Amino acid sequence: MAKAVAVADEQGSAMERLKSQPQRMMEFLKDVRSEMRKVVTPTLVEVQSTTAIVLITVGVFAAYFFVTDFFFGQGITRLIQYLTKH
Repeated sequence: MAKAVAVADEQGSAMERLKSQPQRMMEFLKDVRSEMRKVVTPTLVEVQSTTAIVLITVGVFAAYFFVTDFFFGQGITRLIQYLTKH
């Protein structure tokens, strides 16, 4: 008996959720519209400065990883050569 009541309640709540879907969608779209009004497009100067910062940062990290890889690679190569000669 309790199971039948639970299933009936579940079906009832599912129908209520289905009926409330259009209202929930309208509320969601209103919220999206409200938030999109708050969005500000960056100026050309802001875009150029952040792009320059990103490019410089990428260059610094590339140089760091190149140097690190080079020295570790040379160290491993010399270690292997040393160990294989003896």
